[in-house]
Amino acid sequence: MLDALQNPPLINRKVAWIWLMGDGVERVLVLQGGGSLGAYECGVYKALARNDIRFDIVAGTSIGAVNASIIVAAKDDPAEALERFWLELAYTSMPSTIPDEMKHILTMTYNSLYGNPRVFVPRWLRPACIDSIAPYTWTYLYDIEPLGDTLARYVDQHRLRSRDGARLIVTATDILDGSVVVFDSYKMDIELKHIVASAAYPFYGLGWVRVGKRYLWDGSLLSNTPLREAMDASPRRDKLVFIVDLFPRRVERLPINMIDALHRARDILFTDKTYNSVRMSRVVSRYIRLLKEMHDILVHLKDGVQIDPSIRERLERLEREYSRLCTERGAMIREVVRIERKERRGTHSGWIFEDADFTLENIRYLIRQGERDCEMVLQDTRITERLE
Repeated sequence: MLDALQNPPLINRKVAWIWLMGDGVERVLVLQGGGSLGAYECGVYKALARNDIRFDIVAGTSIGAVNASIIVAAKDDPAEALERFWLELAYTSMPSTIPDEMKHILTMTYNSLYGNPRVFVPRWLRPACIDSIAPYTWTYLYDIEPLGDTLARYVDQHRLRSRDGARLIVTATDILDGSVVVFDSYKMDIELKHIVASAAYPFYGLGWVRVGKRYLWDGSLLSNTPLREAMDASPRRDKLVFIVDLFPRRVERLPINMIDALHRARDILFTDKTYNSVRMSRVVSRYIRLLKEMHDILVHLKDGVQIDPSIRERLERLEREYSRLCTERGAMIREVVRIERKERRGTHSGWIFEDADFTLENIRYLIRQGERDCEMVLQDTRITERLE
């Protein structure tokens, strides 16, 4: 282990120290939602696995939840299974003579009319879904059930329900009360329908999923980066967090037209917004350390001198509150490592719905891009986010 600490192969030494010491620090991978952009997360995970970086918790929402379920419970090698899954979702690439803009338009048109049979199918192609009710009363256009059938070929459902190995955390949104719903493999038996529910995105016309008495939509409606849920899962253990950002947080210029403006607005809606949560976790941790010192002094005084009964009662109440804070909010995020996807087409993307491009050429590109970006991040000595 000493040699590994002195000469970590790729990951920078600051993170390697925390990674290898095993001093109660949990290693967390957080995967965002983003439709076909989830292929980028596949590439990132391939690079992480190749460098033997493993995780205690894998948290995801939407397509990130789909990727997370394969990473945690694949029937064989997770990295290989994840890549096979994405290549199965892809359409055969269009002729290279077709301009990129036209390829995108044709892909969107095909998706709208015929869906993706491995992920979602239009209602009008499933006669059993059409009844006497007029279409204007429909609450969805596409049935997402095929996604569960596809996942079943890659995910070992026994491992999905196992309490051993990495902990899987998946989020969805309750339609009726607008609250986040968390599925935690260490607290319940996660099934494929929970994963599918996390990916039921209504703005693309996907139908909700019923789980028990709850009706659920995509978890990204509330938060596209389920870091808070990972923190709450084990609030007494500090975390080293890897976040895969599918949507750029910063750009170099203002939008140049309406399509570009909508594209950037979409990015902002779904980009990671946990930076303040990360900083707040450190502030809370500092307060708890301060409280611990004060607590220890008060306990010593209480045990060593005569104290008025009313004061003693107040001290006991404070001690109970201190214990509760330590239990519920005692963990700190030590480091955050980000792998951020950059726009493929530079300053003139013009793709509002690039997250719906399942062409084989695009899926392969995203996987390669994720691998390359992750390898570069792992070798960068500046990868950890400053949290002070």
